[in-house]
Amino acid sequence: MNFTNDDTVIRRLLTEPGRWAVVGLSDNRDRVAFGVASYVQGLGMEIVPVHPKAETVHGARGFATLAEVPGPIDVVEVFVRSDLAGDVVDQAIAVGAKAVWLQLGVIDEAAAARAVAAGLDVVMDTCPAIEAPHLGILV
Repeated sequence: MNFTNDDTVIRRLLTEPGRWAVVGLSDNRDRVAFGVASYVQGLGMEIVPVHPKAETVHGARGFATLAEVPGPIDVVEVFVRSDLAGDVVDQAIAVGAKAVWLQLGVIDEAAAARAVAAGLDVVMDTCPAIEAPHLGILV
């Protein structure tokens, strides 16, 4: 499978209010996830940090795993290395997420195929902070 992102899906995910579980988000301000999660909040999304430390980030309570997050999850944004992304995608499928967004540089074609087969929307190897301005969506 050579996965190709769909601008219609990207636009919908970035403009319809949703609950984003951000896997790999900690309170480390030097990490890309910290800034991108803030950007996603600025788009009107609720964020839920998911990190083994379960830290509160940007005012949002953190959880150690996706399975611990209470309530529905619209998008699982994946800020882990590509070799770990497949497990996160499988967890997203298991918890009933509606979409997975693999961050810029995170590529796992097999995981994307599993997510699509399970009915999830998939965005891979790009960033909301890049795609929103590209599509004319402004914070």
